[in-house]
Amino acid sequence: MSIIEVKHLRKEYPDATPLKDVNATVEEGEVISIIGPSGTGKSTFIRCLNRLETPTSGQIIVDGVDMCDPDVDLPKMRQKMGMVFQNYALFDHKPVVENLMMAPMDLLGMSRKDAYDQAMDLLKLVGLGDKGFRWPHELSGGQRQRVAIARALAMKPKILLFDEPTSALDPQMVSEVLSVITRLAEQGLTMLVVTHEMRFARDASSRVFYMDRGELWESGTPEQIFENPRRKETREFIFRVRNWNWEINSVDYDYAAMFSSLQEFCARQFLGHRVTLKCQLAIEEITSSLLMPMAQEHGITNPRVLYELSIGEGGDVADLFIDLKAFADSGIDIDKIFAFADEVSNKILKNVIVQTEINHSGLAHFVIG
Repeated sequence: MSIIEVKHLRKEYPDATPLKDVNATVEEGEVISIIGPSGTGKSTFIRCLNRLETPTSGQIIVDGVDMCDPDVDLPKMRQKMGMVFQNYALFDHKPVVENLMMAPMDLLGMSRKDAYDQAMDLLKLVGLGDKGFRWPHELSGGQRQRVAIARALAMKPKILLFDEPTSALDPQMVSEVLSVITRLAEQGLTMLVVTHEMRFARDASSRVFYMDRGELWESGTPEQIFENPRRKETREFIFRVRNWNWEINSVDYDYAAMFSSLQEFCARQFLGHRVTLKCQLAIEEITSSLLMPMAQEHGITNPRVLYELSIGEGGDVADLFIDLKAFADSGIDIDKIFAFADEVSNKILKNVIVQTEINHSGLAHFVIG
């Protein structure tokens, strides 16, 4: 029997209907990543599972119990489902270890000593064994989220629910939290994770739910969803999240916005520091040392440079496509693009670009690795 079965779940608000007709099953031990565009009901779905949100209609059967039954013992059922929120939800007036001890003592009747021993073991599990007596405000965002995961585990749940656990974190903190969730996945815990981290969804999930417009539009293995999605909408979403696109329409382009967008994309792909740095270096040098000087020399005020960055499987190499038709149409010999680079830029580019192809129509292809 499925540990979770959702039938015709609907959630209405006076001004919106985030869930229209959701049907899904989750087997014990599965790791489900829930992906989809923003505002399509993913977080509402997670919050309905443990009745933090009250469904308008439908059934949510968890471990054989209908969570929508008016007579359901919600406190008892919620003990089976740990919840990790976007904003940690820690008690700032208590040390870290006591954040983990409170619920087991109050709800499970655990002795103070047993609750303390368990809390310290869980902190070690998430890599924070030396932080038990720190205050939450003394920790980084990534550390606080790991404490939140340990606190959810303290209730010994059968199911863990994650509502975008990395969305409030800086990019450098994302991987430390995802690595903890990945280790938990390997231990056979049933988990549902609302996430924008596509690399995590591909590598750590047993199945992926794609949600759109308040419905579960597609469910399948990571390979099926990311490599061979059935629905057009899923294909379009996967293309957007697996490819970074940017357009420069002025030599005075917004450098900060461009690289902030690139950094966010790399973080969501769960990329390592090495390949992220190489992508950033390649795009920065090509843009600032080659293309913009070329445009200025030839009087091109609107260069219309189109970038598309695609990460290969495994995350070790990336393909960077740059549309330079505006340069070609201006009569510039695109083959001479590297002539504008100084010695330092050429050295940097040789270290990060392993292959270059440029055709006369103005499409350049760089393999970064």
